[in-house]
Amino acid sequence: MSEAPFLLAHARAEGWGAAAKSCLDGLGRDTGGANIGFLYATETFSGDLGSILTFLRETTRIEHWVGGIAPGICADDQEYREGGALAVMVGTLPDAAFHVFGGDPGTWPDQHRPCFGLVHGDPRDPGLTDTLSEMAEGKGFLMGGLLSAAGPPAQLADQVVAGGLAGLLLDPQIEVLTGMSQGCHPIGPLHSVTESWEGVIMTLDGRSAIEVLKEEVGELLARDLRRIAGFIHVGLPVSGADTPDYMVRNLVGIDPSHGWIAIGGHLEIGESLMFVRRDANTARFDLRCMLADLKTRLGNRSIRAGIYVSCTGRGVHMFGEEGAEPALIHEVLGPFPLIGFFANGEINRDRLYGFTGVLALLPGEGE
Repeated sequence: MSEAPFLLAHARAEGWGAAAKSCLDGLGRDTGGANIGFLYATETFSGDLGSILTFLRETTRIEHWVGGIAPGICADDQEYREGGALAVMVGTLPDAAFHVFGGDPGTWPDQHRPCFGLVHGDPRDPGLTDTLSEMAEGKGFLMGGLLSAAGPPAQLADQVVAGGLAGLLLDPQIEVLTGMSQGCHPIGPLHSVTESWEGVIMTLDGRSAIEVLKEEVGELLARDLRRIAGFIHVGLPVSGADTPDYMVRNLVGIDPSHGWIAIGGHLEIGESLMFVRRDANTARFDLRCMLADLKTRLGNRSIRAGIYVSCTGRGVHMFGEEGAEPALIHEVLGPFPLIGFFANGEINRDRLYGFTGVLALLPGEGE
């Protein structure tokens, strides 16, 4: 297998044609026999995905492409959300060691397990969670995220597709290193749900849910719970994980008259939750820790390519400056081709997360 780094280009333009031509110039006319391409575009170009694919396929002669339309994209240390922008990365993989799929992946995962999957989900598909669990079960490790929720079909798998999952599967002969960084930090212990209905939690540990919440956020915030919007969330612990893990869900409503809270999810009596704090310092620290672990696992090897998927609520909205996350990734791991997108939900293993960042690296040769 070629160990050459992937090629990366990105551009902003009013029209997709100018952006695509700029990316093509950035890649160079000689793509070194590349046989796989990654393409991400902002929502401004949501109606042009098919045309962009056709142009890039005909000009690069690369047949296989994955990616799609996202609320935001990133490449190198750049972050694009507003206006039209494209990010393109191309490289070489053994022909028999990868499989592009849209919808049903067929028997390929069973014949190449445990495989790795870079997957892009359709957030408008009500059965997506079940599809995710079924695909991951016993077949391999998935990472990725949910693409645009507005406009035409947003997924790309050698053609424009819609529904379920689409993306790229890799045979285990291709090593992939992955890491996930949470954007929140627990502020208290686990609590047992003792009374609930749908997404409304009435009592925790036999006490008013709001009283428990007030205790944990502190006296200052407890005086006016409206101030916790976007800052305090709910963490649902993941059972069976090999490291402490939780999925973050929004705190979507508070009913002071009854002492109830409402969350973006459904919990049964007896299940557990904790309250978590979301802020830039916590997210930056956790991302740095995740990157340090990846650096240790890399050893003296180079990085051929990286794919980063971050929550649409992170990026400039969390860190206050554009490109903060990819810049930190390069600060810790050094320069390498990095492409990615801001998602409406992040996928890691067999679960859908929120407020996280997930990174996949293709290691190269040792230095």
